[in-house]
Amino acid sequence: MSANSQLTMAVHALCWLELAARRGRPSLTSSEIAASLANNPVQVRRSLGYLRDAGLVSVTGRGPGAGWTLARLAEAVTLFDVYDALGDTGPFALHAHDPNPECTVGGGIRPVLESVYDGVRDVMAQQLRATTIADVLEEILANDKAGSGGRDF
Repeated sequence: MSANSQLTMAVHALCWLELAARRGRPSLTSSEIAASLANNPVQVRRSLGYLRDAGLVSVTGRGPGAGWTLARLAEAVTLFDVYDALGDTGPFALHAHDPNPECTVGGGIRPVLESVYDGVRDVMAQQLRATTIADVLEEILANDKAGSGGRDF
């Protein structure tokens, strides 16, 4: 099983947009964002569409060359805002189908795990609410040992 990386990709894209804005590029195309993510522009547009619907990013122009920009200050966008915009349900999922209700474990596992998972979600949400896009980018820049700032746009 692999973990869902949508949140990581979305936070990466938002940090890239913020860095671009700080360096004088008010917007980036899906292709430019995808290059940083080493991902497909179509996948990037899909993720950014959720963020646009939540008011976290906006699009400038239409068609080829249209650009994406942060719709709010990076200091005002928490990782929970991003998580919530993506409609994520948490790090764990229950069975895809109901387990055997005649089985001792199968009949009782859901309520027990739901309680545990709710607790995990609460702690996770608290941490995500305490961290902004600006916080993530500042830490990235502080850890940029070479000082190069990486690849430009």
